[in-house]
Amino acid sequence: MSLIIDTKHLAKDYVMGDMVVHALRDAHVQIQAGEFVAIMGPSGSGKSTFMNLIGCLDRPSGGQYFLNGQDVSSLNDDQLADIRNKYIGFVFQTFNLLPRTSAIKNVELPLMYAGVKNRSERAKQALEEVGLGQRVHHKPNELSGGQQQRVAIARAIVNNPVLILGDEPTGNLDSRTAEEIMALFQDMNRKGKTVVIVTHEEDIARHCKRIIRFKDGRILQDAPVEDPVDARDILRHMPDPDEVITADFAV
Repeated sequence: MSLIIDTKHLAKDYVMGDMVVHALRDAHVQIQAGEFVAIMGPSGSGKSTFMNLIGCLDRPSGGQYFLNGQDVSSLNDDQLADIRNKYIGFVFQTFNLLPRTSAIKNVELPLMYAGVKNRSERAKQALEEVGLGQRVHHKPNELSGGQQQRVAIARAIVNNPVLILGDEPTGNLDSRTAEEIMALFQDMNRKGKTVVIVTHEEDIARHCKRIIRFKDGRILQDAPVEDPVDARDILRHMPDPDEVITADFAV
């Protein structure tokens, strides 16, 4: 397998007045193609800073970061934007969809920035992959939270990125919908996608194959998950919400 993420002595400092905050210190991380990794840690641990750096949303203060073999540590903003669009798909807690734009147009955005011509066809295919083939013309306010997150995932995969990053992707969802979203991530990972998610929920992290824990800007632990949870198994044992509603009315 090839290395997708390779960080060497990665560090990030923030200057706040007379004080320097060492948000990330000397982080050495290697993630191979096809891995499924959770990034965990309390507030201020450095996990979000690390995510911003590997997502090319920020530049490090020190060290190096190789993404898919390319040193992206010192690229300028325009170069980083190009790298993000080519190689990385993002899924955020708040979905980050354009509110007045249909699902298919939201998914087309990365293709538009990349200058792709057959945008509508590829966007529809991505929506079908996440189970929203019948909702392509719906706007976000016509979709449930879980459906909006599926649109966000379709947008993340439409450019066929080498890396998918999820920032608390289940944070705004109920338990069943969270499992459905994790099932999608696991399906993508089974197809060979490299997936890295930030989460503060242990039960969500247990769906991954590896957990990297941060504390005080440093890596505290990096270990495989011995028996990852299969979201589809969990869903099979969860009550169908329609059945629960029917049962409530029957009482």
